[in-house]
Amino acid sequence: MSERYEDDELPHEADQETQAAPPGPPRRQAAALHYQAGDRAPQIVATGQGYIAEQIIAAAREGGVPVRQDPALAKALTALELGSEVPEALYRAVAETLAWAYRLDSAAADRARREPRP
Repeated sequence: MSERYEDDELPHEADQETQAAPPGPPRRQAAALHYQAGDRAPQIVATGQGYIAEQIIAAAREGGVPVRQDPALAKALTALELGSEVPEALYRAVAETLAWAYRLDSAAADRARREPRP
């Protein structure tokens, strides 16, 4: 036979004292953008937290894409929908990141041209 309770007599887990686990380190976040000359704005092509963020970062590094640590920008970008364009409010931060990446690529290309080939 099953027990029957009136609505105000139902046992609730919330009635028991619980202790929250101590907060751990913040989860890593990552976003990947795609931008091509002529596009109105960069597009969000991948976002993730924790393990997924690590996979995005690993894929970027394997592909030779510069990876920049900017937790505030990553948080803002991961809140956006996949496929959406970066909003105007983030243009400056994204432009600075793209300029940084282009400088790295340019410097690497210059080094490669100066290095003697076997």
